[in-house]
Amino acid sequence: MNALSTHFLRAATIYAVIGMALGNYMGASGDHSQMPTHAHLLLLGWVSMAIYGLFYRGLPSEPASKLMVAHKWLAHISLIALTCGLAAMFAGHYAVEPVVGLASIIALINMAIFSVIVFKATKA
Repeated sequence: MNALSTHFLRAATIYAVIGMALGNYMGASGDHSQMPTHAHLLLLGWVSMAIYGLFYRGLPSEPASKLMVAHKWLAHISLIALTCGLAAMFAGHYAVEPVVGLASIIALINMAIFSVIVFKATKA
């Protein structure tokens, strides 16, 4: 799982930089309208992906299962769609709200998939 772990840890740092840059922009400009975007980007991008990476680091070095590969891609798809949709929504483009809703559902499904992976890997 080291390749999957490395993937998530590297992605987490990239999302952290983007999220922190957005936070710096908001602070410098005095426009905090993108705070929900900033929060989602840091929580789902930085924190969740770092946790995924650390979890996978603890698993034996075996090829990733199909479920793990689905988890990887759904994590990125949902995060990117959600944060881009939120950014557009909080910039006044409310027509993208269904995209945000769908991305939120995909993020929830992704976390359910990760839960299954965790339960399988931590059988007592």
